[in-house]
Amino acid sequence: MRVLLIGSGGREHALAWKIAASPLLTRLYAAPGNPGIGREAELVSLDIADHTAVARFCTEKKIDLVVVGPEGPLVAGIADDLRAENIRVFGPSRAAARLEGSKGFTKDLCAKYAIPTAAYGRFGDLASAGAYVEKMGAPIVIKADGLAAGKGVTVAMNLAEALAALDACFDGSFGQAGAEVVVEEFLTGEEASFFCLCDGVTALPFGTAQDHKRLSDGDVGPNTGGMGAYSPAPVMTPEMIDRTMREIVEPTMRGMAELGAPFSGVLFAGLMISDSGPKLIEYNTRFGDPECQVLMMRLKDDLLVLLNAAADGQLAHTSVRWRNEAALTVVMAARGYPGTPEKGSVIRGVEQAAGDGVEIFHAGTAIDSGALVANGGRVLGVTATGGTVGEAQRRAYAALDRIDWPQGFCRRDIGWQAVAREQAR
Repeated sequence: MRVLLIGSGGREHALAWKIAASPLLTRLYAAPGNPGIGREAELVSLDIADHTAVARFCTEKKIDLVVVGPEGPLVAGIADDLRAENIRVFGPSRAAARLEGSKGFTKDLCAKYAIPTAAYGRFGDLASAGAYVEKMGAPIVIKADGLAAGKGVTVAMNLAEALAALDACFDGSFGQAGAEVVVEEFLTGEEASFFCLCDGVTALPFGTAQDHKRLSDGDVGPNTGGMGAYSPAPVMTPEMIDRTMREIVEPTMRGMAELGAPFSGVLFAGLMISDSGPKLIEYNTRFGDPECQVLMMRLKDDLLVLLNAAADGQLAHTSVRWRNEAALTVVMAARGYPGTPEKGSVIRGVEQAAGDGVEIFHAGTAIDSGALVANGGRVLGVTATGGTVGEAQRRAYAALDRIDWPQGFCRRDIGWQAVAREQAR
């Protein structure tokens, strides 16, 4: 098979690494990719926002499957435009990608189909949103409605923070994404990430993980795109997975089909787990980053076989097998992240740090005068496996400490909840 992978981050490097291992693969292209992806695929300089150019490339290169990594192209309708040219795609249509592209759309879907989630209000102006916040009190959650690169959510612990978050949305800090806001009830419990492969009819459970969104140790600081993750998530017991499927995923699949937008691709449910069961925080319509890295390390089956089954509507006849190991990834970020990251600093020792159950996935990297340099906020995902989360954690940090990059930083407590559980046994 000839495959085109769309994207350039750590998620796409993990996908490229796993796809490249498939016996079905004859050629893997990636657009635009990064230096790490370039070890697995031929990089092509396509403008992925130009769907006509992407389709032309697919036709010229006889691409059998396009795998779309990031959310932006999906929300912009790349899957629709490629399918219109009879090009097979793994990823949802523009209409189905609204589950991520509009938080308000998802909340309304939850209300219509009795999917458990936080109470909410939707607002298109500062005055009405502010009045609602003052009425409800804090803590409270403020979300820009549209795509904001993981930075449009504020968990406000007091009214001043909440009103400042509303100001940021409506003064254009998040562009058009903040033109409308969703204000939500503050949920308590333990967060978890739950994934399903979907083909429009069938949703196949595809692993669990736990992300670490806050910037600093102890889960403090601003939200980020994710500073690390581990898999599996102990809080997602077989009973909790069953409830999540029955109460959240299956009603969503039925609802999207009834709306004329059957969901095909990856459905990623961000959950809050409490004594009362799972509640949906939000949906993403692609693999998480950095959750994808730990899932790919644990996946025993051929990823390309699974992606084909999803694209062809054959998931009802498919199963997924996992390695009996935990995986953990620690994100190394550039100084200044999640604000304006410093670019151009040289990174040494990456290849020497890999091996022995450790993979280093590139996210924001580039090559400058033959040297590997930082070229984004989240730069590397140091990922390791182990018999326990604790063992994977030790391996990941040991590898990370072999990387010579003074301008980088990371959290030192990724996996702390799972490790605490293991130590308490």
